Amino acid sequence: MNLSNLKPGQQGKIIKLDSSIGPIRRRLMDMGVIPGELITVDKIAPMGDPIEVTVKSYNLSLRKSEAKGIEIEVLL
Repeated sequence: MNLSNLKPGQQGKIIKLDSSIGPIRRRLMDMGVIPGELITVDKIAPMGDPIEVTVKSYNLSLRKSEAKGIEIEVLL
């Protein structure tokens, strides 16, 4: 499952970042989006883009295309 499939309020554990997200991959990793970290979807814009998430107490906004490149394991 990828991050773009989560609903607001759901939490997941990052499994891996696909190379398909290109140059943004390094920037995300520098901001704490790394395998093993917990990530929570805070809200999704009405048209589905962007997605606001919290990781390591940072609030980030990601494009849906970027979120599709982040593989996660859903936590209950």
